[in-house]
Amino acid sequence: MTNISALPLSMVRQAGDLVFISGQLSLADGKVFGDDIVTQTGRALDGLEGHLASLGLDLTDVVKTTIWITSKENFAGFNTTYAARFSAPYPARSTVVSDLVLDGALVEIEAVAQLRR
Repeated sequence: MTNISALPLSMVRQAGDLVFISGQLSLADGKVFGDDIVTQTGRALDGLEGHLASLGLDLTDVVKTTIWITSKENFAGFNTTYAARFSAPYPARSTVVSDLVLDGALVEIEAVAQLRR
């Protein structure tokens, strides 16, 4: 299994007034947590919120997300969980069906946020 902490990436990078947050997975102790899309989506969003909070931001500051899910059959469960955590105006969003690098991962969520002025 891939050691996430050893990958050549930054979990959070700031460029001007934008904050880029690398793809969030449902992880616990470096392993995929949960075997259903609702659990994994919630945990990935928890990770996203944690990175935002470290900068004094929250989900209302997110302007764009990119989502990867491993099966279009998981879209409804993902979308319901996502919609329960975000509010209007919703971020712009792209959703792609794709394999993910970590075995057992069903969803990955990447985000761009804007710093508050």
